[in-house]
Amino acid sequence: MINNQANKLKAIVGEQREAQPRAHTKYIAITSGKGGVGKSTISANIANILSQNGFKVALLDADIGLANLDVILNVRINKNILHVLKGECALKDIIIPVNKNLVLIPGESGDEILKYSDQFIFERFFDESSMLDDLDFIIIDTGAGIGGHIQLFLEAADEVIVVTVPDPAAITDAYATIKVTSKVKSSLFMILNMVKNDKEASLIFDKIKKVARQNIGEQLELNLIGKLSEDKLVAKSIKQRTLFTNDAPSSLASMDMKKIVNHLVYKLERKVLKDGVNRSFGSFFKRLIEQF
Repeated sequence: MINNQANKLKAIVGEQREAQPRAHTKYIAITSGKGGVGKSTISANIANILSQNGFKVALLDADIGLANLDVILNVRINKNILHVLKGECALKDIIIPVNKNLVLIPGESGDEILKYSDQFIFERFFDESSMLDDLDFIIIDTGAGIGGHIQLFLEAADEVIVVTVPDPAAITDAYATIKVTSKVKSSLFMILNMVKNDKEASLIFDKIKKVARQNIGEQLELNLIGKLSEDKLVAKSIKQRTLFTNDAPSSLASMDMKKIVNHLVYKLERKVLKDGVNRSFGSFFKRLIEQF
């Protein structure tokens, strides 16, 4: 089953590259209403599975205030995107290779990242960003909550995934995120983390979807793209600063993650990207800064 999923993903990669010779990057923002629900761990492992299946992927650490993907990936960073926007280094100087098809774009712990718009520096940044034009995906690990800077990333992304756990406070905060984001997005994905089984995930999602339908309306399309079961291996990998999809590829959590990625790619394969949108990383960042 997993081999079939992998073959399908690799086939899709080839089809996309033949059909779209220009920049075709898809921007996927992963967010949550509450901290501590596993959002960054999920972001890193989604990116890892995508890269293992032949997609070229970047992880953008946009968790303003708590940028921590470098810790999860066990890599050392000296400079981040803020240093680039301040003109202190080039974009290529901050990009960290994680594996053959995956790189990390380090973020900044603070909202200063969106305050720099020096025209000369940004034009250079825009030119340098062409080195990322061959990416298939940029996975954006945003902060938790409904802050204004978080919403900027969610609005600019092609797709938004909301992560929550079976905790009343987390579910309430996830719904708040869904409600606010529904003003700029007509469809959202969800992942239920740390659940006992498929039944628990479905019950929680159905309740959230029912409340959303009653209060937001039919105009919002809410989809559950998967769940992650409780698994001690996940906690162990976090402590060891490794990825559970590398440590235990046949574990229940890894199998769940592969299903999530397969479902995500399947959904995106059938969606048409907005016409006329410049899909380069430079243009994406320009839209963010202009909104700030």
